[in-house]
Amino acid sequence: MSTRLATTGRLVDQSKALSFSFNGKQLKGFEGDTLASALLANDQMLVGRSFKYHRPRGIVASGAEEPNALMNMGEGAHFEPNQRATTTLLFDGLVAKSQNHWPSLEFDVGAINTKLSRFLPAGFYYKMFIYPRPFWKHVYEPIIRKSAGLGKAPIGKDGDTYEHFHAYADVLIIGGGIAGLSSALAAGRKGARVLVMEQTAAWGGRAAVDDPQIEGMAATDWLEQIVAELDAMPNVTLRLNCMGAGVYDHGYILGYEHLNEGGHDGPRHRLWRVRAKQVVTATGAIERPLSFAGNDLPGVLLAAAVRDYVVNFGVSLGDRTVVVTNNDDAYRTALVLKAAGLDVPAIIDARPDADGPLVKAARDAGIRVETGKGIAKVKGGKRVTGVGICAQAGEGAVLEEIDCDCVAMSGGWSPVVHLWSHCGGKLIWDADQVMFRPDAERPPTDAKGEGFVTTAGVANGHLFTAEVLADGFAAGRSVASAAGAVGKAGHAPEGYDEVQEPILPVWLMPQGASHALRSKAWLDYQNDVKVSDVQLAAQEGYESVEHAKRYTTIGMATDQGKLSNINGLAVLSKALNRDIPDVGTTTFRPPYTPISMGVIAGVARDELFQPIRKTPMYEWHAENGADFEPVGQWERPYAYLRDGETVHDAVNREVTNTRESLGLLDASTLGKLVVSGPDAGKFLDMMYTNLMSSLPIGKCRYGLMCTENGFLSDDGVVARIDDQTWLCHTTTGGAERIHAWMEDWLQCEWWDWKVYVSNVTEQLAQVAVVGPNARKLLEKLGGMDVSKETLPFMQWKDGTLGDFKVRVYRISFSGELSYEVAVDACHGRAFWDALLDAGAEFNVMPYGTEALHIMRAEKGFIMIGDETDGTVIPQDLNLQWALSKKKNDYLGKRAQQRSHMADPNRWKLVGLETLDGSVLPDGAYAIASGINANGQTNTEGRVTSTYHSPTLKRGIAMGLVHNGPDRMGDILAFTNIGGEPIKAKIVDQVFYDKAGEKQDV
Repeated sequence: MSTRLATTGRLVDQSKALSFSFNGKQLKGFEGDTLASALLANDQMLVGRSFKYHRPRGIVASGAEEPNALMNMGEGAHFEPNQRATTTLLFDGLVAKSQNHWPSLEFDVGAINTKLSRFLPAGFYYKMFIYPRPFWKHVYEPIIRKSAGLGKAPIGKDGDTYEHFHAYADVLIIGGGIAGLSSALAAGRKGARVLVMEQTAAWGGRAAVDDPQIEGMAATDWLEQIVAELDAMPNVTLRLNCMGAGVYDHGYILGYEHLNEGGHDGPRHRLWRVRAKQVVTATGAIERPLSFAGNDLPGVLLAAAVRDYVVNFGVSLGDRTVVVTNNDDAYRTALVLKAAGLDVPAIIDARPDADGPLVKAARDAGIRVETGKGIAKVKGGKRVTGVGICAQAGEGAVLEEIDCDCVAMSGGWSPVVHLWSHCGGKLIWDADQVMFRPDAERPPTDAKGEGFVTTAGVANGHLFTAEVLADGFAAGRSVASAAGAVGKAGHAPEGYDEVQEPILPVWLMPQGASHALRSKAWLDYQNDVKVSDVQLAAQEGYESVEHAKRYTTIGMATDQGKLSNINGLAVLSKALNRDIPDVGTTTFRPPYTPISMGVIAGVARDELFQPIRKTPMYEWHAENGADFEPVGQWERPYAYLRDGETVHDAVNREVTNTRESLGLLDASTLGKLVVSGPDAGKFLDMMYTNLMSSLPIGKCRYGLMCTENGFLSDDGVVARIDDQTWLCHTTTGGAERIHAWMEDWLQCEWWDWKVYVSNVTEQLAQVAVVGPNARKLLEKLGGMDVSKETLPFMQWKDGTLGDFKVRVYRISFSGELSYEVAVDACHGRAFWDALLDAGAEFNVMPYGTEALHIMRAEKGFIMIGDETDGTVIPQDLNLQWALSKKKNDYLGKRAQQRSHMADPNRWKLVGLETLDGSVLPDGAYAIASGINANGQTNTEGRVTSTYHSPTLKRGIAMGLVHNGPDRMGDILAFTNIGGEPIKAKIVDQVFYDKAGEKQDV
């Protein structure tokens, strides 16, 4: 059984006991434990069930590569699924539950799938779920949905907090083993600004466990000395529990730091957003498992993980451990176990001969070494009880059975090349060491084509202490110089460890294993992928490694190929009779291991998720009955309710009063972009469908913007300010989007044009003064001439109204006499108050967005987002007059010339009037005759805007109808959910003042 040893692990403080629960059972651990080490110390070998077959699963590894020990962690607001027990530091009160089983971990009815495994091979779902077709909806899909996933999805709101941290470094070093610390030492001494990230809670990596000689002292002593030196350097920052999650273009790196897993009085995780001139990935290597029958049983672990638990946490995995290997490193595990007083019945070495220093040390310690042998099978159900050994060169005949309760396996080491590969670094196959390692000739490059990522140490393919130290130090010195540091690095640390004999590639044990054994030899523990599955994929024609990955699911989900990739590649290459490098590798994608969803959002949640933007007049609106609605990121008044009024009553009152007397609209939210520069006119001619360069100074012009695909994207009035400056109004929700759109084209396409775009939306408050008495109100304030002769329609002027410096635009979105007056934002509220005071004699009344929409619909004006949906072109809205015929090009022009865009049979904008005066449902479809291929009723149009018009005292609507403008007077039937279809007549889209006399008085 697994238990706590009498000797204290180097990371554990046994004077500080911690209490935690697993599946409701109260257990004890110590400060410094991981959840995994604490579970093993309590003899909890069974920790989960596999995804497909629900086989019993135990802990395999000791780090981020762990595929099995994924837990539902926490409770209530602090619940999170799929948390690795091996990387979760134990804290008092931790609550963990195993996943993917029912009714219990010990008895799972899903385990019946193991008995049915011959009917559920890789790719069975691609064949099984096709026929009969009706089964998909009613049988297959419901079963799949219930079976999908491992952990439970959180239900409530996340009770933890998270934060982002922005940092800059000359050199970022990812990995705190001896290679990373040597790199930091060299770069720090040279004067570079250095940031070091280590994903675990302790420095030193494997060297701290294996304790080789460095600079004539034990590695643990050297580590203590070097960390102290680095910590004293003001230009070096050290971070533990901080994973390098991803490397991106231009020296952008994400780090993921665990801060406060157990407490809730501070951020739980921190996302580091780092810009670095140079990056060193000293990420070490991951030990590979061996593929033999039963290698997935609880109690079968990686050999290095077994000694990690003994040395770091003082935990044994069993009284009797069989070690199986193809390399010398696993002998260290046997020696550690023997030194801890535990029995090692045998070391099973697949190599025909083994006689290196570590092998001799094992024999001298009295450990039996069997060379040329392999494991034919592992005995046991929910935990290991023994192994059957066989000849590695044979087919699996059992030569001897050995009783044991733990198997420590080692198939060699795979450098962690994920971060190197994230940004395009290439790999090379090292046949001597049986690994893919970074190709220094093909590194990730920056915009100048220069490398900015360097690997060091074991991650670079160096497996010996002396090489690791020298390579790490050289990398740190080199990248510091590349970053501009000019100090002296000094000499590299020197190290020593035992010589090792060559590794023997072993991809299957034994090499001639029968199908019965191959179908029990696991490559991917989490996704239940066996050796036989990969061979089947090759047999069925999946020769591409990426295709085989998706067919079998090997290396997918949280594993991302850490344990399974190389073994899977080797099995595939042999099945295809090709070399491993010819088969290639799969794609590594960030993050290196999963990061919490909460840390991605950071503080952008709750009230900060999308901060409410408020105009200078917001408080007045709130104090005077405004019923707000979100528009973009703004809160705009929908209507102003008075006592006893419904929203409908308030809207009707506001429309009527504006039409008959005087209304005010807070239009400050409308986008306002200043476009200036010598090439501004040329630029705007490309952005808008009509000419803007010819617009005279002091005049305004309505303009349309389209995407490259020709679809209408935004509209608004453009004012010419001076020779090189235009002010472009956009929709409220479009300001940031259109600003970004303009910058995108300027920076990526027309980078040499001299154009500058500024978003001044929040710098200006803007009020629409609307109605027959609008001019009288402005004249009462006094200060400038706003007569028709001085300020005609679609012109603007700067001047003074009352005590306010203003810019006045003679534009109208309501069809009434209208002025839009802009003032500095700091004067917005005062100007609004002045308008209300002066307008009292005209019964001035503010109106909200719904009244605005009704008045524009009465006038037949379109609204972006109502009349447009991303598939509508200007011609559909009868706006072909806004498409310039004088210029050669604009964004979207060529797209609009495509045959289906120029088709005269498109749905086009018309007005709609119900025969009974009712209001059409929003989005209702016009019913046509016939049934389409999906068995649905054909349609010939849809409603885009629909309102009750208080002016006309009836329902009005606009809609897109097939050949609409040519069908005036036709009667259409529109869908009406829960009722009979509603009949409406096609009419002109302008319902009010078609001649425009009111707005041009």
